[in-house]
Amino acid sequence: MRFSKTSNPAFSNYFWNDRKSSNEKMSVSGIFIKCMCCIAIVASITAYIWKLYSDGFDVEWFTYGGMIAALIISIIISYKQLWAPVLVPLYAIAKGCFLGGISSYTYAKFPNMPYQAIGVTIITFFTILVLYQTRIIVVTKKLRSVIISSAASIFLVYIISWILSFFGIKSFVWGVSWIAIGFNIIAAIVASLTLLLDFDYIERQKNRAPKSKEWFATWGLLVSLIWLYVEILRLMKKLAIRF
Repeated sequence: MRFSKTSNPAFSNYFWNDRKSSNEKMSVSGIFIKCMCCIAIVASITAYIWKLYSDGFDVEWFTYGGMIAALIISIIISYKQLWAPVLVPLYAIAKGCFLGGISSYTYAKFPNMPYQAIGVTIITFFTILVLYQTRIIVVTKKLRSVIISSAASIFLVYIISWILSFFGIKSFVWGVSWIAIGFNIIAAIVASLTLLLDFDYIERQKNRAPKSKEWFATWGLLVSLIWLYVEILRLMKKLAIRF
């Protein structure tokens, strides 16, 4: 299916003009198919972990194991992009384990919340896509630098907070104070803005980069979408506990 054949402004020729090119070049349709396959993997693993938790199994190791594995795989992909065709599906499996754990924990206390978080994530994705295509938001070098710096800072805060937790020190990140909620809101906004970098990368590289780069683009979209979902889920959970 060619996105350029639809009247939907989100898939207009302005951005998704996927002209005929060599099969060896990166295409939007190729990224779309790979992304859907990886999302299916994430969803399947998440559902399986969710079922294990419902059956009384301790899924803590799946949760932490998936998180650590996804982090390691992401670092490797960043330096070895040619390995992406093998590593991205493994990343999807790892993230499925992680999401299965945190989603099942949340579902146990707030049954509808994971589904609501998925809905908000999807709406946010298409909102950012439309804002990008219509050039209401233009990805400049300055904006790109701000988004990357903000994402790196938030990631560093999470890593430090996670390490401190091993020593019994509870960071503000995990609480339900207004500071913690504010941090979550900022993190969710930055996570949504990272989608702009993914769209910009696809626009600049489509029909130019090698076909293998589709996996790297797919990984970027997965990282942004999953991070956005996690931040939305955490924010909704904190708001529900506080109010």
